[in-house]
Amino acid sequence: MTQVIKTWLAQQAYTLLLRLLLPAYLWRVWRRGRQEPLYRLEWPARLGWYGKAHRQAILAAPTSAGPVVWVHAVSLGETLAARPLIAALRESWPGMRLLLTHGTATGREAGRALLREGDVQTWLPYDTPGAVRRFLRQHRPAIGILMETEIWPNVQRGAQALAVPMVLANARLSAKSLRQALRFAPLLRPAAESLAMALAQTQADAERLIQAGAQQVKVCGNVKFDLTPSPDLLAQGRRWAALSERPVVLAAVTREGEEAELLEAWVGLARSGAEHRPWPRLLIVPRHPQRFDEVVGLVAQHGLSLSRRSQWGNDGPGAQALACDVWLGDSMGEMAAYYALARVALLGGSFAPLGGQNLIEAAACACPLVMGPHTFNFADAAELSEAAGAAVRVASLPEGLKTALALMEPARHQAMATQALHFAGKHRGAAYRMSQVLTELVRFPPV
Repeated sequence: MTQVIKTWLAQQAYTLLLRLLLPAYLWRVWRRGRQEPLYRLEWPARLGWYGKAHRQAILAAPTSAGPVVWVHAVSLGETLAARPLIAALRESWPGMRLLLTHGTATGREAGRALLREGDVQTWLPYDTPGAVRRFLRQHRPAIGILMETEIWPNVQRGAQALAVPMVLANARLSAKSLRQALRFAPLLRPAAESLAMALAQTQADAERLIQAGAQQVKVCGNVKFDLTPSPDLLAQGRRWAALSERPVVLAAVTREGEEAELLEAWVGLARSGAEHRPWPRLLIVPRHPQRFDEVVGLVAQHGLSLSRRSQWGNDGPGAQALACDVWLGDSMGEMAAYYALARVALLGGSFAPLGGQNLIEAAACACPLVMGPHTFNFADAAELSEAAGAAVRVASLPEGLKTALALMEPARHQAMATQALHFAGKHRGAAYRMSQVLTELVRFPPV
């Protein structure tokens, strides 16, 4: 069987499977909307169907406006990463209109702050040929920029058919993801080959992207180093820390399964933690908002009192919150405040085999970090952070808690906080480098 036939069969099988799964997909989106209502906003747009208000917003753009630059940032992390890149592109392409797409409610909520007059925000279409075709014809982007890992076979084919160059920006590909890509090569390799450019975070990412099929790859660094924490949020976190009579250990962006193990270890240490007085307070910030109530239940099961950030108001923690053992970070967009509040943080997603979360934000907020053994999603940043003295790696959550308590000693904390800031500042500039490559790749006439 020739490679062409294998590719055609893989694409047909993939599209058929997506069509069969369409009812389940729509039900999942609608169900998620029970806890996060934003999922139900414009939900037909996920199939490339747009209402009158959306079409009018597109038509209302000034006729003198520049090219439509499509940026896809699936979730919150990718949306935040897109912020410095979008700012750099606006300088390179004055008058550009941003078409910003997402897959999650948290990404869409954060993306609102990136919009200007004439910009449009919507959902990435479900990856069937019809939905992709309607999306592209409705918005007519001049270029598509996908953040980090988002490659969709029918999106790539649809863009190629309409001569829309597609770029994978801030691109990363772990060894595990490469193995999966090679396993499904008849489907995924053509999608990778169709990229006009892949802007890799590291040389290792670049080499894996080439193995996966990308033809044009440049190493530009990680744009997340260019994110600057909000001074207002940092000040807010410091105010909360001043109100608390107990130092705070932050469990940052935790995933399912980690909180139960964390609380078990925390209670055990508390029983034998006479040397730590006052005993620290635990702050848990789950990654997914729909799990907030689940974490509340886990805390109660372990006999600990809890206060939710959403109940504090603008003045911060009151007397009731200050009497609690555990605080729950159940707000959106305040991660910098949580890092500024904490004396030390445990990196969520790194204690289970999930690949870890973005650790650069902790460094930019001068928060010492303890990370587990699983950081393959941010392997280079994790290694650099550890080498710079901004983070410590441990083998397990119980060991991580013991290490975190040791790092709260003032001299060690101050040394790591200083090293974290230096580490975060040393690697800036990726957004500018990416914008330079993109403007060379696609030259738009002046507005």
